[in-house]
Amino acid sequence: MMQKITHLDGHLPVDHKLAPHWRFSELPKISQYISHYQRDDLWEADTLSLPTPLAKLRRRARAFAETHLAPLAAEADLSPHPVLGEHSPAMKEMLVAAAKEGWLSYFLPRPIGSMEWRRGLYPPAWQSSLVVEEFSRVCGGLMLLLSAHHLGCMPLLLSGDIKVIRQFLLPVYRSCQQGDPHLVAFAITEPAAGSDVEDGHGASSYKPGVVARRCNSGWKLNGRKNFISGGDLARTLTVFAALEGEGMDSWTCFYVDATSSGFTVARNELKMGMRASGAAELEFDDVFVPDSHVIGGLRKGWLLNRASLNTSRIPVASMALGFARAATEHATTFACRYQLGGKALINYQDVQQHIASMLAETRAIRSFVWQEARRSWKPRQLNASACKFHATDRAQIVVEMALDLLADHGGLHEQNVEKIFRDVRLTRIFEGTNQINQLSVIEDWQDQLLPLCSQTSTNIGV
Repeated sequence: MMQKITHLDGHLPVDHKLAPHWRFSELPKISQYISHYQRDDLWEADTLSLPTPLAKLRRRARAFAETHLAPLAAEADLSPHPVLGEHSPAMKEMLVAAAKEGWLSYFLPRPIGSMEWRRGLYPPAWQSSLVVEEFSRVCGGLMLLLSAHHLGCMPLLLSGDIKVIRQFLLPVYRSCQQGDPHLVAFAITEPAAGSDVEDGHGASSYKPGVVARRCNSGWKLNGRKNFISGGDLARTLTVFAALEGEGMDSWTCFYVDATSSGFTVARNELKMGMRASGAAELEFDDVFVPDSHVIGGLRKGWLLNRASLNTSRIPVASMALGFARAATEHATTFACRYQLGGKALINYQDVQQHIASMLAETRAIRSFVWQEARRSWKPRQLNASACKFHATDRAQIVVEMALDLLADHGGLHEQNVEKIFRDVRLTRIFEGTNQINQLSVIEDWQDQLLPLCSQTSTNIGV
């Protein structure tokens, strides 16, 4: 019979006279309003701090992740890439469930999307961040498979054109809600341009790779895009192309049907992390796009691109938060179960300190993400970029701390931490590399920096 453990080494039992738990109840009632020794579940306590509609959303996202994503995570990571455009029956079932439950249409309220009206009081990026954390905690690849779709839809939303939303986004959302997943991909990256399509200084001298040539009643696209998340399964795509004979300042967003003549998914990359989601290379060979499928107007693509990235960078930070949380949870479980010297690792105080540091880092990331998400109705580039690069950098450190704790066991797939390590690295690359995001902070801030350079001001706030 297993002996009940009453306390960890180096700590007092909770009923000891010097333990703080029960003694706080002896304080006067008025004192207990401002001083309390809580031992609540951390996830539950954080959820209760959210507005009620968002707390409900977080609970739903966690339940969906545990029910539909967790059983597929290992298989989806280890399986060879399927034939282009196909997935296993289990993956298809998951996508159908996600579509029916509203996880592919929650950026707009009913009857257009699946967002409950009360949630419409809160920024969509905040809602997305809560969902993404729960999904990435379970599986980075499946999370990306579901989340990249929203980035593809973002230019349609940000166009601000009711006709575009009604003509293009409404059919996407309705198809999803009826259990027929219609995925949309966001296509900006080109073989010769990753950072150059996410940074104005680089874009100013870049020769566009995908070009739109004027033709009768529309445009013909030619060129290649690569590393397009979900591009292998997308039915439609928001594709950014320069107008023939012009530079990146002519970038225009085109809404492309994947069944169009001349459009081809050339291949999926063999990736290190987030393997359940394809990263496709796309070919455009005189792909015709009618004038009605120009999103936001000619030469407005650069603005739509930057606005879309500012909106999506906070949820990317939340992806990293989910990975840090998962790594901390796995490391803590391992420390409680693995024996060294006849006792569980968690009884060694250096291990306790290690885990405490991981916990603090993870909660600091969440505080930063939730702070920026809470005020993201109009996400400022400086805030979104700083949140993205800092959260993803710190999350990788947390995951590496988990690997340190697990030692040889950390490299085993069955322990999950090595998968998390492969997944978290991608968050520091997409939505602009972290170095590009650091420069985006300075780009946004330069109006306040330039007076300091000319010595016309000595005051600046950080």
